[in-house]
Amino acid sequence: MFENHIKMIREKITPLLRIKDKVLIAVDGNCGAGKSTLARELAEALDANLFHTDDFYLPLALRTDARMQEFGGNIDYARFKTEVLEAVLKGAPFKLRRFNCKAQAFYPPEQKKKKKVNIIEGSYSLQATLIAFYDFKIFMEISSAVQEKRILERNGPIGLERFKAVWIPLENRYFEALNIKESCDLVLDGEK
Repeated sequence: MFENHIKMIREKITPLLRIKDKVLIAVDGNCGAGKSTLARELAEALDANLFHTDDFYLPLALRTDARMQEFGGNIDYARFKTEVLEAVLKGAPFKLRRFNCKAQAFYPPEQKKKKKVNIIEGSYSLQATLIAFYDFKIFMEISSAVQEKRILERNGPIGLERFKAVWIPLENRYFEALNIKESCDLVLDGEK
């Protein structure tokens, strides 16, 4: 689906691949913009590890009002930083614990291999405490009309209303307050 985007990214990160032992790439942007699809295709093309911020939702027991006011407060970014980013930088195999938000429980730990390229995909992957870890940052954007259409197809009418009432405004506030799009090395149109 994103062959042209993959080609462009490969060209842009080739100099990094020549000089670094490990390359960390972040893919953030609007919900429904194609972040997961792009990241999956990119991981296949580059034989990369792929990590999703959605696997690091904050357990309900830790969700305080103050925490939920933070940009990306619904993500356990401290655990993500330790279990993924710092583990990748150590350059050895490691174990990852994904969190099942619906069940409010952890999946069994997964062994991850050391790989040169590591892709982190998802909303809030460029959160303030995480952004400095990345070598290359991508922002995926999409029009509101296409975004709503995709969310409706993926999450149904009730899900769309929840996204419009809660998640889209929170993401937009995060993008604007932290200049996420402007902080990225590459901005891609998720409709192409």
